[in-house]
Amino acid sequence: MRFVPRGWHTETWVCSMRGHVAPAAKVAHLKPEDRRIAVELDEGDRLVRCLRCDVWLEVTPPAPGPGVAEGLPPLDVLPKPRRGKVLQEAVLLRLIAINRGLHSLAFGLLAIALGVLELKLPGLQSGARSLDERLSSTVDQTGQQASRDRISDGLHRVIGLHRSAITVLFVTAVAYCLVEGVEAYGLWRERRWAEYLTAVATVGLLPFEVHELVDRVTVFRVGALVVNVAILVWLVRSKHLFGVRGGAKTLHQATDWAAILAAPTPAAHQ
Repeated sequence: MRFVPRGWHTETWVCSMRGHVAPAAKVAHLKPEDRRIAVELDEGDRLVRCLRCDVWLEVTPPAPGPGVAEGLPPLDVLPKPRRGKVLQEAVLLRLIAINRGLHSLAFGLLAIALGVLELKLPGLQSGARSLDERLSSTVDQTGQQASRDRISDGLHRVIGLHRSAITVLFVTAVAYCLVEGVEAYGLWRERRWAEYLTAVATVGLLPFEVHELVDRVTVFRVGALVVNVAILVWLVRSKHLFGVRGGAKTLHQATDWAAILAAPTPAAHQ
């Protein structure tokens, strides 16, 4: 038996994954002042309220015993979950952390590929020269000169690779892998230093992304730029970074639990 508010919201989504927060379902007895979050039914069962998504659930009260509290503490000191704007921002922060984690994985794979290329470069260049010489000495009798030219161009690029350039790219990929990984960890743990690190790192990447777009416009490059700009703007505005909107001292917003618990509930009809 459920009393479900209309519409979908962040609280419903979080509860669907993490479970409801219904402290009244875990105590042996209720007090009259608990009627805003729990109601005893005539059949012996109990209606309990999820403090995160406001769903009312019908449960069987636990029997008194070890691990079962006798009753609930006063509502003003009862631990309460995040909801509303605070919860929405926490969810968005986790999504950004996942984004940064994927970036870290991509840079890590790139670093591995560059490391292997650096180790194998002399052999690859030797093989490329040998193949290019054979292609050059072969008289075209098949009418596929254009394909052969493309292959030759690719071989010349391999031959022209410099170990120092690959080393620079390898070090850069490792550095970004570590930075993005640290960002992902800090954002998932909701650390403020990670928010600053993400904002600074994103600003540092924007010139490269713009340069790539100037060189060639693709849907992927445009999408990456839009996502990173959106993340940067959201972090600076919502988390009040760099003193924006009053800075950290104006960041925290209290949830109006008095108004939430004053909303109509099944308890009003008992």
